[in-house]
Amino acid sequence: MILINILLVLLIFLILSDFYIKNSPKSKLNLVPISYKIKKRDGLNELTIDLKITNSSKTKETMVSNINFELDFFKNKGNEFCQNFNYQEHIYIDENKKFKNLNNYWPTTIIKSNSELFLRTKYKFSNNNFREKIKYLWLKVFWEDYGHFGISKNKDCFLINLDNQKQRPKEVFEISINNKYKAFAIKTDLLGCFDNPVNTVIEYCKGIVEENDILTIGESPLAIMQNRYIAPQNLEYSLFSKAFCYFFHPTSSLATACGMQLLINRIGITRITFALIVGFIFKLVGIKGMFYRLTGSESSLIDDISGTVTPYDKSIVMGPLNADLFCKEVSKYLNIDVAVVDVNDLGGVKVLASSNKTVNKILKKNLISNPAGNGDEKTPIVLIREKK
Repeated sequence: MILINILLVLLIFLILSDFYIKNSPKSKLNLVPISYKIKKRDGLNELTIDLKITNSSKTKETMVSNINFELDFFKNKGNEFCQNFNYQEHIYIDENKKFKNLNNYWPTTIIKSNSELFLRTKYKFSNNNFREKIKYLWLKVFWEDYGHFGISKNKDCFLINLDNQKQRPKEVFEISINNKYKAFAIKTDLLGCFDNPVNTVIEYCKGIVEENDILTIGESPLAIMQNRYIAPQNLEYSLFSKAFCYFFHPTSSLATACGMQLLINRIGITRITFALIVGFIFKLVGIKGMFYRLTGSESSLIDDISGTVTPYDKSIVMGPLNADLFCKEVSKYLNIDVAVVDVNDLGGVKVLASSNKTVNKILKKNLISNPAGNGDEKTPIVLIREKK
């Protein structure tokens, strides 16, 4: 009887904790990338980036008290980090459908409920050989929002591919899998949230795919194109996340407070606690993986920092959204089967979504060797083709 009472009190405590986390005051602001373009102007390379801040709250207005931009520079091969490039920065804000230059001072700005604020930042680079040296820019946005929840400090990062509008030769690597199938790994640029997932995959695969091919793309590259990554600084981790993360192997993405907090925010403390207890009991009788079955795909698809290529190695990448719809749209255009997969170098193969469930068995057998690679190969798209 005492044990039942203790368990009942624990359950009530967990449910109340979930209720508090879910209903505690939070900012409803979100920074969203729109587009970018680069051109020559007055002898300088000029980059224009358009963003917006949305307020999804139905009742609360929120202030953006400060915002700052910072650029990192990367070469093409291996994403080598570079420094010492001279540039001018100008920040603009949309006022009555006209962009006003803020002269690099951000005035505290109110964003009303169910509304949005459009921003523009321009960079003029004085280095003559800038485009020859630099392939990617990593735009870091540090901003603060202020309201009924207090003050929140945020960091958002966006990849700018300076060669995005250039026509590039397609690179394809043929890999023999077994006597019946072979793979073709398609090399891409470093992908980012300015790349439309469906259009990007179609563009890389046009002229390469053949009838009866099976196209696969990794879940992390797809999630990145969907802007499904977050800086750890944006997570307010709790005592629960600090405690729960100790139950996982050090290499797990749930073995850190931030990785665990992301899962708590998604599915709640009660479900995680239940899954841990049940998982431990099943482990005692030799059955592993029960925790991940009970917590669903959200837990297994979180990639903590260092789990992805530079410069995403400082972000936590979540699982993709609407993977089934993505598969159907690409499949309809290319007229082949398409799947989103999670594959690692240890032989683990998960098919998250596919346009045709009958190909799942074929993929699980033929992706064990991980032809896409687990490093910096930049070959997130793989075609599985039957040998003739």
